Amino acid sequence: MTTKVLNTLTNTNRGGSNKGRRVCVIGAGLGGLTAALAFARHGAEVTVHERAEALTEVGAGIQITPNGARALNALGLGDALARVGLAAQAVEPTDALTGRRIARFDLTRLDDAPYRFYHRPDLIGVLAEACRAAGVGIHLGSAKLPAEVDGDLIVGAEGLRSASRAVMNPSGDAFFTGQVAWRAIVDMPAPPVARIWMAPKKHVVTYPLRDGRLNIVAVQERSTWAEEGWSHEDDPAHLMAAFSDVAPELQRILECVHQVHLWGLFRHPVAETWRDGSLCLLGDAAHPTLPFLAQGANLAIEDAYVLASVCDLEDDISNGLKSYEAMRAPRVTRAIEAANSNARNYHLSGIQRRVAHMGLKTLGLVAPSAFLKRMNWLYEYDVTDL
Repeated sequence: MTTKVLNTLTNTNRGGSNKGRRVCVIGAGLGGLTAALAFARHGAEVTVHERAEALTEVGAGIQITPNGARALNALGLGDALARVGLAAQAVEPTDALTGRRIARFDLTRLDDAPYRFYHRPDLIGVLAEACRAAGVGIHLGSAKLPAEVDGDLIVGAEGLRSASRAVMNPSGDAFFTGQVAWRAIVDMPAPPVARIWMAPKKHVVTYPLRDGRLNIVAVQERSTWAEEGWSHEDDPAHLMAAFSDVAPELQRILECVHQVHLWGLFRHPVAETWRDGSLCLLGDAAHPTLPFLAQGANLAIEDAYVLASVCDLEDDISNGLKSYEAMRAPRVTRAIEAANSNARNYHLSGIQRRVAHMGLKTLGLVAPSAFLKRMNWLYEYDVTDL
């Protein structure tokens, strides 16, 4: 379903069907908490079950792009987000071997919904506080399965290892991409710019967080793999060894890493089935994506806003879930394909690398605004325009 079709629905139905509905969300990540808040704003009675004992995560940065920010702003979080986030000024593709900046693409023109960098726990904190203020019951240390909870709607937002997904999609195993990633945060002030340090068969993304910290994600192609998840500690010496040939500036950044986590990158299919009766999937539970477009959290946030909105238009919740899947599946599939392409483009070598870097340099010099225009399908998408 396109936004235009949803506009037609909005014009023929005043909504309000969520009022009094009992909604149970499994998983208190960014997507789950956004869904809980969105349904609560529509008058639903919402509970969240989270298996963790506390709403804390491995320290990590996250980029909220304008498409995700519009949904969060519409839920009344604009001021709180501005306090804990750092507005991004630009994206800078960089040659990791020489340290030379290839191009600079301005992000400040995205005025209606700024592109921001966050420390993930800060963003979780903002959402959790808003949920509680809206009357959402958040139950921590509650490892519930879909069959163990009750409600008019059950939202499976448990992430990659979603039990809700397994209920509806028993097949569809993931496969190792041949890439592993390290994630770390170091104390290092930096300008509000996302830098993509590209080298053959590897790359590093760095961007600042508030309070003078720098988020680092480093990816390397290799035949051996690490288990999925962010909680697997690794020796920083392994990270340094993998990037021993990069420019001195990047080496100095990596030398500041004293604690690092490693995980294998797996490609998961988009779930064939997103809904079954009163159970539906959201975010990574439905459509995991590789971290090469900064859209995993943003797509989950979009999902959450759309799910609550379309269900509010339908007395029969099954019709709302059908509309939700029809709207979301084509968009998330396109985003996942774009992320997969970036995984290849960041790691080029030889003549392909030189040609690609020259193209980026030319684009940055001759038509810098063309970069954002190419991303309009992603960044200009507005789930609040229903």
